[in-house]
Amino acid sequence: MKRAAFRLQPVLELRRTEERAAALAAAEAARAAADADRRATEAEAAVAAALPTGPVSPGAFAAAMVLGRLAAEDAAAARALATASAEQAELVRAAWTSAAQRTKGLERLRERHLQAVRLAEQAAEERTVDDLVTGRSGRRTRTDGEAAWTD
Repeated sequence: MKRAAFRLQPVLELRRTEERAAALAAAEAARAAADADRRATEAEAAVAAALPTGPVSPGAFAAAMVLGRLAAEDAAAARALATASAEQAELVRAAWTSAAQRTKGLERLRERHLQAVRLAEQAAEERTVDDLVTGRSGRRTRTDGEAAWTD
């Protein structure tokens, strides 16, 4: 018996490819967000290190305050970039989830198709066995009008 092919197999393969691409994009976005967060944390630590710790001259104090302000601006920009990267990573992860759901739906259809094919094969096999057991497949009508001995 010829097996019925799953007609949506090319679509399923395309969806699996899309899901893999989305997973790679999500991993890359998560890595970029983690890197941006690390850089922001380092910039924030640099702000604390830029402040004078002991008695300094007024000129050194003014220079330290200017450097501290610049470092704080850099840290704020780095934190904003980290926040934006995290939001972008969340959007990419949501796209991956959506792709996975579309793939899962087609995989369920494929499983239903395979189950239907298995059930049809089992039913055909049972009919064949029933025909053999009951003798219907071997029964023939005689041309002279008499019934065959298996009737």
